Amino acid sequence: MRTIEHYDCHAQSFKNGTLDHDVSQNIAALLDNITAPAPYKILDVGCGPGRDLKTFVSAGHTAIGLDGSARFVEMARAYSGCEVWHQNLVTLELPMSQFNGVYANAVLFHLPGSELPAVLKNLYDTLTPGGVLFTSNPHGDNREGWNADRFGSYHDFTQWRDFVTAAGFTEIDHYYRPSGLPRAQQPWLASVWRK
Repeated sequence: MRTIEHYDCHAQSFKNGTLDHDVSQNIAALLDNITAPAPYKILDVGCGPGRDLKTFVSAGHTAIGLDGSARFVEMARAYSGCEVWHQNLVTLELPMSQFNGVYANAVLFHLPGSELPAVLKNLYDTLTPGGVLFTSNPHGDNREGWNADRFGSYHDFTQWRDFVTAAGFTEIDHYYRPSGLPRAQQPWLASVWRK
C-alpha cells in the first residue's frame, strides 16, 4: 500500500516532527472513560514510532502497539519497550475481548469508506464488554482520495457517527482540536465510543 510505503520512507522525520505533539486531551478522553479497574490493557492502533505507547506505560497500563509500517514497528518497540504487532488495518487479526481500550489516533482516516465497516467491527470485537474506542481524524466534507502519497478519507461527524454506530458502538463524546480555536482552525475530530 502506497500510504504505508510513504511512512516507511519518512519514518524518522515523522517521529521527529510528532514527538512533542500534545495529545494529552486525547489520551485522557480514552482513559477517563474506561470503567474497568486499572491498570488497563490498551491497544494503540496506528501507534507510529511509539510516542503514546510510552505515555500509557508510564501511567501504569499495559499497552500493545499495532502499525502497518515495518519501520514504525521497529521504532515503537525500541522507544516504548512495548510489544508491537506488524499488521495492515484491512487484514487485522486481533484477539477477541482482550482490551479495555483501543486508541486510534490519526490513523483510521487512511482507510477508504469501503474498508471502514470491517475494521471498526474488528476493533469492536477486540474490546472487552464496556470497553472504549477513541478515534481522532482530520474531518471534512466526506471526500476521500489521494493527497500526494497518502490516502485520506475526511468525514464529517454525522457520517463518522453512522460508520461507528453501525459497528455496534455507542457514542460517549466528541470534540474538535485544537481546543479554544474557531472551528475553521480545528482540523481534528476526536470521538469516544463504548462497546
